Amino acid sequence: MSGTAFPRLRMRRLRRSAALRDLVAETRLTPGNLIYPLFIEDSGPPRQPIESMPGVDRLSIEEAVSEASAAVGEGIRAVLLFGIPRAKDGRGSRADHPDGVIQRAVKALRSDVPDVVVITDVCLCEYTDHGHCGVVEDGEVVNDASLERLALQAVSHAEAGAHVVAPSDMMDGRVAAIRDALDAAGGAETPILSYAAKYASAFYGPFREAVDSTPAFGDRRSYQMDPRNGDEALREVELDLAEGADFVVVKPALPSLDVIRRVKDTFRVPTAAYQVSGEYAMIEAAGERGWIDVEAAHLEAVGAIRRVGADLIITYAARRLARALSKPGP
Repeated sequence: MSGTAFPRLRMRRLRRSAALRDLVAETRLTPGNLIYPLFIEDSGPPRQPIESMPGVDRLSIEEAVSEASAAVGEGIRAVLLFGIPRAKDGRGSRADHPDGVIQRAVKALRSDVPDVVVITDVCLCEYTDHGHCGVVEDGEVVNDASLERLALQAVSHAEAGAHVVAPSDMMDGRVAAIRDALDAAGGAETPILSYAAKYASAFYGPFREAVDSTPAFGDRRSYQMDPRNGDEALREVELDLAEGADFVVVKPALPSLDVIRRVKDTFRVPTAAYQVSGEYAMIEAAGERGWIDVEAAHLEAVGAIRRVGADLIITYAARRLARALSKPGP
């Protein structure tokens, strides 16, 4: 194009100061884009550090309320709750128990931190002694028998006061089963945040330590997605939206940047991405060794997730990021 080549055009002109860089930045990341996951334990000390996730603890309900309140004060609007029950069994009985740890935590958060959006994970892996996300029969995870258990869990969360339920199990048809159950129980206004494109990823290891959910046998590849597939992710999202999902999650985030972009471009629905435990732990571990600047690395990673189209980012670094984002510029 005539008149647009160097030296008339100098791309560096708008990069020469922090103020200019901020003024022309294409991507805006704020604490309001972040969802903060919390691990809530039904027994044990008020705070129990998770060795593979530096800076992340298992929390009592009281400590979870305190943590959520602090996060809201830093500009974070939503928390995502994972429960560690006092006892596990083959069917995940505590998942839908009205006195379960998540049910009590939801009530406490709604009472004591009224400004926070409470999202609950709907899955059986945290509650079963075999660690799988659904019902097991004859050594196999069975899809259809799992739907009733997941629907009961979602309804119990909604009745406790959850603003949003988030099924992460990846069973076929679970969004429809949960939507029908919620509607029948008077929860027609409860949104579903579906883990629509959840890959069978190598990056989930620290999470499984956090909630003691490593499968006792086999793996989760029969129901979570093959990381080699992208078109399949779009089919999964389309199916979940058709079944009644209100917004969707892509997981893990950084290995799935292409999928996040395709989902957002194709469906134009609110799209979340989960920066999972392994992604978080890698940055923290490198920072502990002095190899990288932890804060800068988290900002860059989550900024990239936002740049490719994620409206919301679920990240264990949410509070660290919120504080970094609130710092005045140079």
